[in-house]
Amino acid sequence: MTKVHSTLFSIGQMVRHRDDAFRGVVMDVDGAYDGPASQTGSIAADQPFYRVYALGDDGGFVAYVAEVALVGDDDRLTAADARRWFTIDDKGHHAPLDERLH
Repeated sequence: MTKVHSTLFSIGQMVRHRDDAFRGVVMDVDGAYDGPASQTGSIAADQPFYRVYALGDDGGFVAYVAEVALVGDDDRLTAADARRWFTIDDKGHHAPLDERLH
């Protein structure tokens, strides 16, 4: 039987890394780790993992992060931040400036 996980965070939600390494926006969610088996280290692979577009003064980057390493961020992405970091199509879909909308 497949184990089903519910996630703490949803697409578009602002999050912070627990170690304050970055603050960002959830772009995608995997129910469990979806990468090379050797790269999880001590982090359990059977939990949700998130693709987070990390926002920074020098530019953004995409991080793949375990749920246990994230906390919710009550701050909202302002319209000015959205225009600074994302391409927004006429349907309101967002993508990082350096990635294509699909």
